[in-house]
Amino acid sequence: MTVLIIGVAVLSSLALLRYALKRHVKQLRLNPDPIPLAELRLDPGGTTAMLERPDGAVIRTITAGEGPTVVLAHGYGISLLEWNVVMNRLVERGYRVIAFDQMGHGQSTIGGRGLDAVQMASNYARVLEAFDVTEGVLVGHSMGGFLSLVALLNFPEVSGRLKGLVLFASTAGDASRGAPQNKVQLPLLKSGLLTWLVKNDLFGLPFGASIMGDTPSPAAIRSFVDDFLAQDHGPLIPILKELVETSYYDRLGEISVPTVVICGRRDQTTPPWHSETLGRDIPNARNVWVEHRGHMLNWEAPESLLQVVDELHGDTPT
Repeated sequence: MTVLIIGVAVLSSLALLRYALKRHVKQLRLNPDPIPLAELRLDPGGTTAMLERPDGAVIRTITAGEGPTVVLAHGYGISLLEWNVVMNRLVERGYRVIAFDQMGHGQSTIGGRGLDAVQMASNYARVLEAFDVTEGVLVGHSMGGFLSLVALLNFPEVSGRLKGLVLFASTAGDASRGAPQNKVQLPLLKSGLLTWLVKNDLFGLPFGASIMGDTPSPAAIRSFVDDFLAQDHGPLIPILKELVETSYYDRLGEISVPTVVICGRRDQTTPPWHSETLGRDIPNARNVWVEHRGHMLNWEAPESLLQVVDELHGDTPT
């Protein structure tokens, strides 16, 4: 009898969960789409080049435009696709823009050494050198911001090529503090369960919405989820572990590049305490807060980045 009661309770709970998720998904689909899905699904326009690394890895880059240089480094589990809106708008404003796929993401491969933060950060130095970047602004989103800090702390030549740094919904490590879902996702990704669940819109759309702000766009959710599912997450677990288990907060005082830290007030993936600390402890840094927006500011509030790039470069170049 006890087993029967427990079974009924479990089935009832699952039915209630399914009902709640269906209602949530229905509501999400009613939200407005400021940027159409067709635009969000396109890679940024430009010239593609593949950079070879000594360990055998190959890094995909896309460059477009002419003028002062902006380098865009994307976050975990997606690709340079996330920069399509931002990159095209920067080009229109008169910038030369360089975006690249992080090692093991998109069309970039993992070399024989494997994946770790310093190895991934070395690609920043390689990209800056390959395109002879001087007086550039480096924009790092989420993991891309974490790796930007690792690059600056381990490769002195990186800071020599920059006049500004933008940490865009970023962290200096300790990524599970204040964001327990980040720690939960690690075993789910290792087991493959998370990607299996996300393939179903009943779980995938709420998952995508959870990293955005108050009114997540269905088109932005769809584009994020599709790009997330396109990645092979198994080999990426080491960098995810470093994001959770390591911290560079005690070394922020060593960063010498003028820095702007941008964060959405509703960001649950890199909660505001990260940005507060980055803005406080990096010398010559300041914070920009975006109300009602979450982690995917590249699609939720691209104008917040455009304005900061203009300021770091000394107003719009055109």
